[in-house]
Amino acid sequence: MSFIRHALLLLIVILCPLRAAAHELDPGYLELAALGEDRWRVTWRTPDVAGTPMPISVSLPLACAPREGPAPKFDGKGWSTTWVVACEGGLAGETIRIDALERTSTDTLVRYEIEPGTVEVRRLTATEPAFTVDVVPGGLGIFTSYLEFGVVHILEGIDHLVFVFALLLLTGGTRKLFWAVTAFTLAHSITLAGSTFGWIALPSAPVEVVIALSIVFLAYEISLPSQRRDALTERFPGFVAFGFGLIHGLGFAGALREIGIPQGDVPLALLAFNLGVETGQLIFIATLLAAWFMIRRIFPGILAHLGRMTAIASYAIGTTSAYWVVDRLSGF
Repeated sequence: MSFIRHALLLLIVILCPLRAAAHELDPGYLELAALGEDRWRVTWRTPDVAGTPMPISVSLPLACAPREGPAPKFDGKGWSTTWVVACEGGLAGETIRIDALERTSTDTLVRYEIEPGTVEVRRLTATEPAFTVDVVPGGLGIFTSYLEFGVVHILEGIDHLVFVFALLLLTGGTRKLFWAVTAFTLAHSITLAGSTFGWIALPSAPVEVVIALSIVFLAYEISLPSQRRDALTERFPGFVAFGFGLIHGLGFAGALREIGIPQGDVPLALLAFNLGVETGQLIFIATLLAAWFMIRRIFPGILAHLGRMTAIASYAIGTTSAYWVVDRLSGF
C-alpha cells in the first residue's frame, strides 16, 4: 500500500466516531433585516440544551429599541424569536455582542443589512463574541468572512470529511489521488455556483440523504479486495468523485443559502466560500498525513496490522453513514 493509504487507514480508525448526527451543535443565529427608515426585523435563534434555550443573548446597540424581543419558542431544533427594532442613526459604527457566548463551546452566525439588500455576515465565537459594524462594507471584509465560513463549514461537517477520508483511501496512488481530488473539487464548484445563481434548485432533504448514501457506497467499495471492486471505481475513481462531488456541492450551497450572499458581491462571496471549503479540505488531509508520519516513527510495527485496520475502517464508515441515511430519511 502507498504511504497515503497507510495514513488514511489508521486515522479513519482513530478519528471516525459512530455519531448520531453529522454536524456539531447548531450555532446561534442572529439576523438583522433592514426595513428602511432605521428599522430592522430581528430574528434570534439559540440552540436547544436539554429542553431549554442555551443561556446566550443578543446585545444590540444602545440606540436600538426594544433591545429584547418576546420569549423564544421551540421550533423543533432550537429556540427562536422575532421582533422589530428602531435604531436611531443606523447600525454603522455600532457594536453587536452575544452575551455569555464566551462561556460556551458554540458560535453564532450574524447576518445583517446596513440598508435593504446590502447583506453582510460575521461569525462570532467564544474568543470573539462582539464586532463593530463597518461604516462602509468593503470587499476585503466580505472575502475574509466567507472564506472563514467555508473553512469552518467543511471542518465541522463530519459527513463531508468522512467522504474525503473514504475517497482518498480508495485511490491508493498519487496520480489517482490527484485526479480524484481535482474531480471532486471541480464538481462541487459547478453545483455550488449553479445553485447560488439559481440555475439549479433541489430541496435540501434529499440532497443530504444522497450525500450519506455516497459515503455508504465508498465504504462498501473499500471493504472489497481491489479485484472485486467495481471496475469504474477501481480504475477511474475520478469519475466517481466527480459524480458525488456534484451532490456534495449542493450540500455546500445549502449552507451558503442559510447565511445569504451580499447581492452586490455574489461572485466574490462565492469564490471566497469555495476557497474556504478547499482550504478546510487541505488542512484536514495535511493533518492526517502529518499525524500518520509521527505515528509511524513512534510505532513502526503498526504496518503489520493494516489489513485489520482496513476492515475496521470500512465498517465504521459504512455503519455511521447508514445511520445518517436512516436519520435523514426520518426527517422527510
